Amino acid sequence: MSEQPSADWRRTGERIDTLIAASASGGTVARERSEELVRLVVDFYGAGLERLLDLVHEHGTLDDEVLAALAGDDLVASVLLVHGLHPYDVETRVEKALESVRPYLGSHGGDVELLAVTDDGAVRLRLLGSCDGCPSSSVTLKLAVRGAVEAAAPEVTSIEVEAAAEEEAAAGPVVPVDALFTRLHGAAEDSASWQSVPELSAVEPGAVVRFTVEGVAAVGCRTGADLFAFADRCARCEQPFDGAALTRRLGGAAGDGVLRCAGCRAHYDVRRAGTCLDAEGLHLDPLPLLSDGAGVSVCVPAAVAT
Repeated sequence: MSEQPSADWRRTGERIDTLIAASASGGTVARERSEELVRLVVDFYGAGLERLLDLVHEHGTLDDEVLAALAGDDLVASVLLVHGLHPYDVETRVEKALESVRPYLGSHGGDVELLAVTDDGAVRLRLLGSCDGCPSSSVTLKLAVRGAVEAAAPEVTSIEVEAAAEEEAAAGPVVPVDALFTRLHGAAEDSASWQSVPELSAVEPGAVVRFTVEGVAAVGCRTGADLFAFADRCARCEQPFDGAALTRRLGGAAGDGVLRCAGCRAHYDVRRAGTCLDAEGLHLDPLPLLSDGAGVSVCVPAAVAT
């Protein structure tokens, strides 16, 4: 099986935008010609891709396995999406995106349900479950869900969130609905970028790895099949997790994981958003994760990065 292409191609689109903007220095006509050139090249290759898929279909080889492989390749899927040729519709892509972040939402004791994708491109979601007392949940849940939906379906026009009925009857939803997704691309304080962290893909169950993303020190660990990441700082001794170990919680299930600080010996439940088991009110700062099968990306919320 061939390796995934380098992430350098992701910067190609940004470079194209930069070159088009630079052409504006030659005047309006120069910019219009640059935009027309790009549009014609894109349309030309789009027509070729569409014909290629038609030929594969005519020969009876465009089966479910091939479609899944096309959709699962980040580069191929992105190119097909640009040309309106992605094998999965918007609703299917959104549901798959939400499925990819459900393990992370579960670490906060929550879940998300897709209610509908409207004809005008609006996604309607319902938040479920409850948070385990982590103050950073509002930020991390928002970034995880929004990032997943944006990556899978960039043509979505808006995201509407409802609280579950049982939450509305209680003191309030885990994440205030009016503070969640004010716009798809959010306000300045919500801005954050998803960065690929290759070393997380190779983390074995029970292992702990320290890494840096966008200048922020972080620690990752895997319990069972689920991967978790936190800011690299013990909430009790405020030291990095150098030499930290992931152990099974005493009396807990096989999939439970407890991150132990090597310095002060504090214990943190990774499935409960890093809640400290030794001191009430202490918790780690969890970082949202996205895994598409080909790699793992981490988003650093502004509240953590600063």
